[in-house]
Amino acid sequence: MTKHRPISLRAIGILGGMSDQATAEYYRLINHAVNQRLGGWDIAETVIVGVNFGNIQHFIANQLWPQAGAYLSAKAQAAERAGADLLICASNTLHCVANKFTENLEIPFLHIADPTGEAIRRAGLKKVALLGTRPTMSMPYWPDYYWNKHNLQVSAPSEVDQHRLNQIIFDELVRGVIRPESKAFYLEVCNCLHRQGAEGVIFGCTEIFLLMSQPDMPDFPMFNTTTLHVEAAVEAALK
Repeated sequence: MTKHRPISLRAIGILGGMSDQATAEYYRLINHAVNQRLGGWDIAETVIVGVNFGNIQHFIANQLWPQAGAYLSAKAQAAERAGADLLICASNTLHCVANKFTENLEIPFLHIADPTGEAIRRAGLKKVALLGTRPTMSMPYWPDYYWNKHNLQVSAPSEVDQHRLNQIIFDELVRGVIRPESKAFYLEVCNCLHRQGAEGVIFGCTEIFLLMSQPDMPDFPMFNTTTLHVEAAVEAALK
């Protein structure tokens, strides 16, 4: 059946640049998913507002959350003015200030933890571990969110492991550097968390899936927040 052109899609607004590696993967995965659904040459309609990751790194390293929220608020409003019909943020860490950067928006915001929490519940799990940047692993925001919204218990690695996991993200993954020894360390931490009672693990950083994937630990369910977020955004855009 011939489609009448132009066809109308809801434009997905992407707050990106946190990092450029994750943002590029979001764009690729979103377009691939839409093409799989619509076929032909169709891809998604997107509005990408990329931020300076140097600013983001500064905010995170110094825990300047009010400043981060204000900075992203201006970017989120820019995405809406540019024609975005819904908004996603390509960073787990910065969701901790989502209430701030979405407060003046009229378009819906798709929180990254919601499709992740739903996937974990569908898998029948109750207690999962969380990997990510050090703030993501250490602040109460994420355990509270997953418990209050999805009735899930979330645990984190030890403080020593958090330091090394965070270092790998900022020194390697956000720069597109993939090292076998770093992958081995992430898998070692996952094994430790599994032994401590975690039934699965959340990739609570949008670059972690570049380093490892489910085949690396077939018996330990891994929840890739990036791909789950993309699937939810595409579903919303095509409704």
